[in-house]
Amino acid sequence: MAIWNDPQSSQPGFGASASIGAVGGRAAGLDAGLRRYMLSIYNYMASGVLLSGVVALLFAQSGMALAVFGTPLRWLIALAPLGFVMAMSFGVNRMRETTLKMLFWAFCVAMGLSLSSIFFVYTGASIATTFFATAGAFAGLSLVGYTTKRDLSAMGAFMVMGLFGILIAMVINLFLRSPGLSLAVSVLGVLIFAGLTAWDTQKLKGMYYQAAGTSYVGKVVIMGALSLYLDFINMFMFLLRFMGDRR
Repeated sequence: MAIWNDPQSSQPGFGASASIGAVGGRAAGLDAGLRRYMLSIYNYMASGVLLSGVVALLFAQSGMALAVFGTPLRWLIALAPLGFVMAMSFGVNRMRETTLKMLFWAFCVAMGLSLSSIFFVYTGASIATTFFATAGAFAGLSLVGYTTKRDLSAMGAFMVMGLFGILIAMVINLFLRSPGLSLAVSVLGVLIFAGLTAWDTQKLKGMYYQAAGTSYVGKVVIMGALSLYLDFINMFMFLLRFMGDRR
């Protein structure tokens, strides 16, 4: 029988108070750690995009890009970023965190060299407009992925399947050279990488709870930045294909 009028009956004991305080402290520490973790990913990703942009612009303005793209070296420049991505993805468990960081920055430089060709195809104004449009869309989509309570795993799997589909369509269009198919691929590419941005953000948030407190968390930050970088750059490139003004 409860003693409703007993003021002590509604007071938690010392042990209960300590337990509640400990849980609250752990939750607060976890939230602070998650914020630092996500900010680290975004900082690496944004710095990588900035580095690639600077390298692309300087390489294009130097005149070296035109000379190189007229030789077989253009294939090395085009495929080098893929080589870095594969090396980091397959070697992440064996590599040290410092090695991953160096490879990430090297990848950003290689990607900048590869992206320099867009300055010969599209006007500077349309590149800038598309970049800022992509940045705004990326920020919104990443925020959705971070805050939503809905599990995006099913959507992510569907987007990955769609990614393989547009890759096949792009290869086919190398022979068909169909403007209609090219436009369809560009639109689908934007939608797919928009979905992947939200999914990757949610996935990275979930990975923090598995990696927090371990030495692996630093590697997760670098690989997470790489994933979001690829989402951003691919969304930008597909958006540029049908938004950009050609020279």
